[in-house]
Amino acid sequence: MRNPCVAHRGWSSRAPENTMAAIRMAIQDPDVEWIEIDVHLSKDHVPVVIHDPTLRRTTNGKGEVKNLTAAELTSLDAGNWFSQKYQGEPVPTLDQVLKETVGHCKLNIELKTNGIRYPLIEQKVLECIQLYKAEKEVVITCFHEGTLYRMRKLSGIIRTGLIIDGWRNTLPKELKELSSDFLSIAYTKLNKERVALLKEAGIQIMAWTINEKRAIRKVAELDPAILICTNYPDRWHEVRQQTVSHR
Repeated sequence: MRNPCVAHRGWSSRAPENTMAAIRMAIQDPDVEWIEIDVHLSKDHVPVVIHDPTLRRTTNGKGEVKNLTAAELTSLDAGNWFSQKYQGEPVPTLDQVLKETVGHCKLNIELKTNGIRYPLIEQKVLECIQLYKAEKEVVITCFHEGTLYRMRKLSGIIRTGLIIDGWRNTLPKELKELSSDFLSIAYTKLNKERVALLKEAGIQIMAWTINEKRAIRKVAELDPAILICTNYPDRWHEVRQQTVSHR
């Protein structure tokens, strides 16, 4: 198996998702080529790394991310919910993540917007990326096509990709119209015919979120270039090792 590994929200099975602890754990594994993270904007328009629009599930805070400043968000505890070992682990900013990942690991940055929430998100995320000259080390993904269009308009260099949990045969055409060459898709929606259609159109595929070894193996068999997005990079390692030993 040659499929690259994408650590979903960092190494999120071993450390609290979207924290520097989970991200550093993924960086330290030289075989993990990608990390996927989620980005919202703070009240003062700073890109912060957290999955939900609300704070309750993964922090000791309450309310919505957009209603707190970056200083307030980064003072929250984003680790204790996962384990006491990570008590005090803060919500990181995108700036902090890029500072440690550039030159070590590629980033899939998902913008958590529906096109209305965070009207400045594309600009602010782009400014962060440009600060670290990381334009060629990231791909920007989103469920919202208009967001991808705006990002491409702001930067003709940064790759963009659509996120989808379904399938339609018009996807290659839609991605071409968006000048996107990346598709982040629920792994259960993939089969040989769909993979062939996407590959023919020059689209890189990331399959999410694959946590069972049997499913990792099944997706890998579709095509060796499919990125395997998982909470368990260790299981990806196991499947890869088993594949090598069976040759």
